Amino acid sequence: MGSSREERQALRLRLRRLRREAAKFGTVGALGFLVNVAVFNLCIHGLGLAPVRSGVLATAVAIATNYLGNRYWTYRHSDKSRVSREAGLFLLFSGIGLVMENGALAVSHYVLGLTSPLADNIAKNVVGMGVATVFRFWSYRTWVFRGGSAGGRLLGVPAEEEREDRRVLLK
Repeated sequence: MGSSREERQALRLRLRRLRREAAKFGTVGALGFLVNVAVFNLCIHGLGLAPVRSGVLATAVAIATNYLGNRYWTYRHSDKSRVSREAGLFLLFSGIGLVMENGALAVSHYVLGLTSPLADNIAKNVVGMGVATVFRFWSYRTWVFRGGSAGGRLLGVPAEEEREDRRVLLK
């Protein structure tokens, strides 16, 4: 019985860490969302750029904002010994998210013919960004901001405990 109680306590602790990580990721993402929406609407309505071009520019600016926030706040405890590898993976997965996000805009605008400013914003900033955000959270925490072999720092815990956290949460 003691083992079961200890396992429940350990699971609660792991879930609390995951909630904290998700809350920080969400806060950084909210700032990135505001940057993304502002730059998108400035480009499309202020500068008269095409919708997808505006979307790609806006997403690129938001990616830079999000990298800084995630690197120096959400995942500040992760392994910093391979920052160039981390940045490359971040750009790779962010690029995939960029395609998801702006692909929804392209389909809505050019395939479905929904060309109003509201339709463009919903396609890009609600549908596309929603799907891309789930993908980014998974890929960043799984591949980008993970602990190194010397000691995992994804959740601020030793690598061995981090691996156990993942096993329990994925069951």
